[in-house]
Amino acid sequence: MRIALIAPPWLPVPPPAYGGIEAVIDRLARGFDAAGHEVLLYTTGDSTCPVPRRWTLPRHASERAGRSLEELRHVIAAYGAVGAYDIVHDHTLVGPQYARALSRPPVVTTAHFPIGGEHHDLYRALAGRVPIIAVSWSQLVPDVPVSAVIPHGLELRDFPVGSGDGDYLLFLGRMDPSKGVEEAVRAARRIGARLLVAAKMHMPWERAYFEERVRPLLGADIEYLGEPTAPERLALLQGARALVFPIRWPEPFGLVMVEGLACGTPVVVTAVGAAPEIIEDGITGFLADDEQGLDHALRRVGELDRAACRRAAEERFSAKRMVAAHLAHFERLLARQSVRIPVAPGTRTRAPVSAARSPGRPTEGLKPPWQASPEANIAVAPNLKEPAVPWPTGRR
Repeated sequence: MRIALIAPPWLPVPPPAYGGIEAVIDRLARGFDAAGHEVLLYTTGDSTCPVPRRWTLPRHASERAGRSLEELRHVIAAYGAVGAYDIVHDHTLVGPQYARALSRPPVVTTAHFPIGGEHHDLYRALAGRVPIIAVSWSQLVPDVPVSAVIPHGLELRDFPVGSGDGDYLLFLGRMDPSKGVEEAVRAARRIGARLLVAAKMHMPWERAYFEERVRPLLGADIEYLGEPTAPERLALLQGARALVFPIRWPEPFGLVMVEGLACGTPVVVTAVGAAPEIIEDGITGFLADDEQGLDHALRRVGELDRAACRRAAEERFSAKRMVAAHLAHFERLLARQSVRIPVAPGTRTRAPVSAARSPGRPTEGLKPPWQASPEANIAVAPNLKEPAVPWPTGRR
């Protein structure tokens, strides 16, 4: 296949530090290329992902993140460059809306935000026009069909298991109240534990939040480290007794939790968003519902087996699995579309995969992310209303 990926213009691919979406795009691009496909990545000029790249912006625009005009310019230029490709995998918010008016090439998008949240109207506008890949079951809503549920994955060799002997708890993420920074600080202090806070803090509102709400809480037992580099991030994860992630919003995935598991580090997280799909309560971490539950969980992290955390990452969240699931899904989408694409007289084509069988129930093939095989998380679900299997809870 000839696969074009469109990245948002806000960070380079791969990101130098914080940037989960860009990290996932980097792993997909490398994986598609390694599998023998022709790949083009439309990104920013300072990206270093080792596949063919094109760009309009010479440098990423993180200081202007979220400005629709900036993203629209990027998207229009991108679609002008990818017309000859078999499929476009668009990771922007604006791009799929622009693509609705295009007949070619086929476009699929990944929902990196809650589908039922503030972006609901944008995703709903794509229904029946642009296939949507969800990254967790928690994103699914009745009136926005998704074509697949494919969780993110890591290149596990980049995250070797650590000893956890650093005698500290770790908060790793973004300096934002939705990430639960204050909750992590207060919980660590209540149980008398040392907490290291490593967080991205670029935007004015992130700095304001830190100065007003977080800095006053710092002390000998609570240390702010700034935004870690990739090697520093790895060392922190490997040495931590536990990763503390008391999120306050429905996080669609939370790649940092998988990074923790890969390093053998248990994760203590509030039971919202995708957390119950990633963390097995009492096995790879704990799911907390309130302050009391958070404190109780943090006192018990020493009971958990770091090897079990690593196994969960290997079995469910590898980059290999993620890449294979995407490629199989692209093949299915192209096979379905090939039934409707006009063909010149006398042209010979292979029979499309989906033409040989009935599509079956709309939810056929949907399974939770921990079930076996690289295709376990794939579903062609044009009218998805509810999962074909019980909703995962992560609780035991």
